Amino acid sequence: MVTFVSRSFLIVDDDQALSDALALTLSAEAAEVRTCTTMEQAIAALQHLNPDVVVLDLSLPDGDAFEVLEAIGRHSPTPAVVAISGVASPLDSFRLGQLGVASFLSKPFTMAELLQAVEEALTRPANLKPVLCSALGQTSLHELEANVRSTLVEEALARANGSRTRAAALLGVSRQLLQFILRRVRAAP
Repeated sequence: MVTFVSRSFLIVDDDQALSDALALTLSAEAAEVRTCTTMEQAIAALQHLNPDVVVLDLSLPDGDAFEVLEAIGRHSPTPAVVAISGVASPLDSFRLGQLGVASFLSKPFTMAELLQAVEEALTRPANLKPVLCSALGQTSLHELEANVRSTLVEEALARANGSRTRAAALLGVSRQLLQFILRRVRAAP
């Protein structure tokens, strides 16, 4: 069981009763829980917060969750996302997977299911296959490898708050190898 004690959460749902129930459930163990009811509020909140997990309703009064997911994708470190919806289509589910959403819950769900989805989102590595498949024919293998390497190094440094030793541990490489990779990444055009 993953502990949420040092984790921060952002809940984005326009149903105030559900949002309050989610916040109450998560705040029992989490360091911080914030809530938003609109896409605009969520995007603004992401400019100031560094949540570990975003619980995101797909249908919001001022748009859909996909714009919020784009903002999350530009965020570093990138939070895990648990999407929730009562009306998601199969195409929505496919798009969520392509955008790296770790877990999806169909409404109604129990709080136990929510906690399990959050745990999965925090422990399961992202499925890169849809993203890599979509890159086929769009970029060369060399460019793709360089982009993946650069993204992983940047993300590890962000999650490690700039500590190269901790970033190297996250990547499963030595600090010396990370230094070498950083020099190559920064020297690349």
